[in-house]
Amino acid sequence: MSVFFDPADPSFIADPYPTLNALREAGPLHWEPDWNLWLITRHDDVRAAQLDRRLGRVRDGHARPADFRPLRELEVEGWESYYAVERYSLLMLEGPEHARLRGLVSRAFTPRRVRELRDPITGIARGLLAEAAGRASFDLLSDFAEPYSVRVIAALLGAPTDHSDQLVAWSHAIVKMYELHVNAEQARAATAAARDFDAWTRELIARRRAVPQDDLITALCLAETEEGNLSDAEIVSAVILLLNAGHEATVNTLGNGMTALLRSGDDWGRLVSGEVTAATAIEEMMRYDSPLQMFGRFVLEEGVEIAGRPMPVGDEAVMLFGSANRDPRRYRDPDEFLVDRGDADHITFGGGAHYCLGAPLARLELEVAVECLAAVFPRLSLAAEPEREEGFAIRGFREVELAPVA
Repeated sequence: MSVFFDPADPSFIADPYPTLNALREAGPLHWEPDWNLWLITRHDDVRAAQLDRRLGRVRDGHARPADFRPLRELEVEGWESYYAVERYSLLMLEGPEHARLRGLVSRAFTPRRVRELRDPITGIARGLLAEAAGRASFDLLSDFAEPYSVRVIAALLGAPTDHSDQLVAWSHAIVKMYELHVNAEQARAATAAARDFDAWTRELIARRRAVPQDDLITALCLAETEEGNLSDAEIVSAVILLLNAGHEATVNTLGNGMTALLRSGDDWGRLVSGEVTAATAIEEMMRYDSPLQMFGRFVLEEGVEIAGRPMPVGDEAVMLFGSANRDPRRYRDPDEFLVDRGDADHITFGGGAHYCLGAPLARLELEVAVECLAAVFPRLSLAAEPEREEGFAIRGFREVELAPVA
């Protein structure tokens, strides 16, 4: 158990913010001996750490098996399957390897290409909501957000959506490994999911190499750099990361954000009337209850300071996004959900070399989703109290049951 909080404690998971607020106000930086890392709590210090290129996700340019805490601490048979899909993940690369792969993948997220996706994304959202419109209630997550997010990112990649439920299950299992607390059962599930996800993606790559299409997977298969073509292993890691990150972030932001919005007075009415735009509201959704609560970096060079403290090379520092996004030094009334706040300078998308390259697409997905929800359900309420998923790093609900109000 942590000195400061227990990431597996249901009461902490239900509402971590009082604890995170107290930790932040006690100081900007705290040493956590049980996890052998530093906790960064305040907005400006987190932002500075995000932008400091002397900090990196891994010590050696790419991930080694020892970099994964669950693999070090748990005896999990078949862990090589998990390591194989993480080895070339953009989250686990630094330096030239990271720049090379990110440069190729980022071609899919140009402003023009993202703008061209608005109509197709709107069609996906309206189709799913039309199916929910005749019901007394529906689950925002399983009935809308999950199939919506998978179909959008799959369309961009060129991946089939007939196995969308399986893709969601694999994603849920793999991202559990990003938590501070992982048990053996979760680690085994993640390794099994990684093995199956790897096989599914390699089959798709083989089909695209044989019959190219106008999609990102084909583009990655055909991409040439000075170092040569991307390997299948590199493409697998890129595809799995994009599916996982694109799915988890959108689903959890919608679940967390819509729950907060519907609890906050007449904010839904202000959205429906057009007084507040969806583009404005989604920034507060991401700030108020971030779908990603933490992100770690290692000190790679001498001379690094965090919050004024010199940091030894090799130390790990974890940025607490939820704490930084509630910092009163940066935000007025930070514990209040203000739908019209419209402050896009939150921590949620990261920063520096690891700034979320899918941020423009994520913003478009969220904006369209909220616009379509408001158009189809002008009167909407929570039908039941949502129950939180287990886990701290990836923050979301198991389900968010909504009911149209007559």
